[in-house]
Amino acid sequence: MSGITHAPVVSIAYHSGYGHTAVIAEAVRAGAAEAGATVHLVKVDEIDDAQWELLGASDAIIFGSPTYMGTASGAFHAFAEASSKVWFTYGWQNKVAAGFTNSGSKSGDKGHTLGFFQTLAAQHGMSWVNLGLKPGWNATTASENDINRLGFFDGAAAQTHTDQGPEGVHKADIATAEHLGRRVAEQTRVLVAGRAALAAEAV
Repeated sequence: MSGITHAPVVSIAYHSGYGHTAVIAEAVRAGAAEAGATVHLVKVDEIDDAQWELLGASDAIIFGSPTYMGTASGAFHAFAEASSKVWFTYGWQNKVAAGFTNSGSKSGDKGHTLGFFQTLAAQHGMSWVNLGLKPGWNATTASENDINRLGFFDGAAAQTHTDQGPEGVHKADIATAEHLGRRVAEQTRVLVAGRAALAAEAV
């Protein structure tokens, strides 16, 4: 055996209203690339036919959006509804999925957005990868600089002050997003390798 393994293809399908979520998307991209994945960023409010095909050819799709009024942005919802065309053809069936979001408040109902992403993934028959981190910043000895400082489990959650631009995205939230990217790349590699091994056994 050559020992060569398939580099997973990960696409990040996201919307960013004011640039903060784009910073998180870039951190997710960096983490996945560090773990050996080929990574593509897809802005869902500018998506074209070639990018729809790119998503279809990906091993994993990570969804991202700011949380507005307790859910993903309108632009992301429009993308999710447009994905019904893919749903009819089982185009994303058995792909890996994950998600991230940002809001101005510590909670900000970000869990609703991550739950929306999970439901979207479930409708497409995808396999959800959670954050896989214990919560930080929950003891007197802890710090707001802890990774997963906001204590979310479903995906990567970030909080940025409403009077700050993208430069104000918290470094701990960037580190958390990088972790999510690495975890998705690693879990996708395992899944793809397992499928390849099973296919080889069947020959």
